[in-house]
Amino acid sequence: MITMTGRVIKRWWPMFALPTCFAFVLGFVVPLVMGIYLSFTEFTTITDSEWVGLKNYRRALQDPDFLHALLFTVAFTIVTTILINVAAFFVAYMFTKAMRGAKLFRSVFFMPNLIGGIVLGYIWQLLLNGVLAHWDISLTYHAKYGFVGMVIMVCWQQIGYMMVIYIAGLQNVPGDVMEAAAVDGATPRQVLFRITIPLMMPSITVCSFLTVTNGFKLFDQNLALTNGAPSDTSEMLALNIYRTFYGRAGFEGVGQAKAVMFFVLVALIAVIQNKITTSKEVQA
Repeated sequence: MITMTGRVIKRWWPMFALPTCFAFVLGFVVPLVMGIYLSFTEFTTITDSEWVGLKNYRRALQDPDFLHALLFTVAFTIVTTILINVAAFFVAYMFTKAMRGAKLFRSVFFMPNLIGGIVLGYIWQLLLNGVLAHWDISLTYHAKYGFVGMVIMVCWQQIGYMMVIYIAGLQNVPGDVMEAAAVDGATPRQVLFRITIPLMMPSITVCSFLTVTNGFKLFDQNLALTNGAPSDTSEMLALNIYRTFYGRAGFEGVGQAKAVMFFVLVALIAVIQNKITTSKEVQA
């Protein structure tokens, strides 16, 4: 038996679904297909593209700056993913306990996420360079200072956002399970590692996915904080692709090939990460 709501949905669903599908195809699928095609060509505009096969990919893989940016980005993503998720889970775990001013502290921790990347980068550039000036160095003195500076900045920005997701997950942990554990004499450590964390796997999946993707696609903070200095050694992958495409004449196809490899890499990591966390959810 079809209800009135079901009849309405069956009759009018194209009006709501088709515009969204059209926008998705026009705004994502078409540019993606065109971008993949252009990565196999030499071009200055779309209309004058000339097929060159895998030449752009070979040139991209032979570019030492691109390979350095890739390794730099991978290291940065690993470090920030671990630090952000551990810190955000700890803060969320503390704020779900009964404490005075918890709501105020949650708001304060979340506020950095509302600041734009460019503004955030310039603010932290002033702060960190002010501290490093005591030793007569700056963020652009060596890549390691830029790396540490970006780690600090991104952790400061994203911990509050991930904290909100973890708080939602902690609040959904069944209370009867926690009560049963307390009755059975489980220690706080056992409750945390054998009950809370396994039941939190959906939230951990979401947060780890967000931090990994945010780490790989970091652009505006990198541009504002170090701009790749010194000598592009603190340049991350997104900034390297941007500079290749827009800053080097005749390298538009190479920049497009880098962008396609970047897309494939992030998509592959997302799929692997999802399978790993999903398997852990099933085991839990």
